[in-house]
Amino acid sequence: MRIAIIDTSAGRAAVISDGLREAGLDDLVIIEPAGPLAAQIEAAAPEVVLINLENPSRDQLEDFFTVSRALAKPIAMFVDQSDAEATGAAIDAGVSAYVVDGLSKQRIKPVVDLAVRRFQAFSRLQRELDEAKGALADRTAIDRAKAILMKRRQIDEPAAYALLRGQAMRTNRRIAEIAEAIITSEELMGDQP
Repeated sequence: MRIAIIDTSAGRAAVISDGLREAGLDDLVIIEPAGPLAAQIEAAAPEVVLINLENPSRDQLEDFFTVSRALAKPIAMFVDQSDAEATGAAIDAGVSAYVVDGLSKQRIKPVVDLAVRRFQAFSRLQRELDEAKGALADRTAIDRAKAILMKRRQIDEPAAYALLRGQAMRTNRRIAEIAEAIITSEELMGDQP
């Protein structure tokens, strides 16, 4: 597992590196936070990102949070001091583990493991939510297309669904795709004088 370490202090970055190496994780990349952060992270292609900030300013936190939102990777952040607002902002930004005043070599590996598991759980929930939204959108389109067919052809709902299903089977497309085509056609026909 490749881990990117972002730290404003070379000494603290060494502590993190040592802790990870002692835990058997040695594919490490140190990223200089003063440089173009997003480009460096992208070039490093890590599976996990560890960010350690001594006493972060709001601007620093916002910069890191902006990067973390775009990363889609597990992120563990260590800070020496925090408040409820910064903690909430970290969680909203997608930081998987936010540890206040807890940097020690022994804790780094468990925090990495926690960040990875929490990220995986969140990603699974996000996929399930996206699938549910997609299924709902498909169902809505199918219902609307059935209503259009029922009105156009003066047929009942089962017959309208049978038409959708039959066309989907003949054309080897999903029923929702056929429904979208019918809706688009209806919208185009409705705009004519």
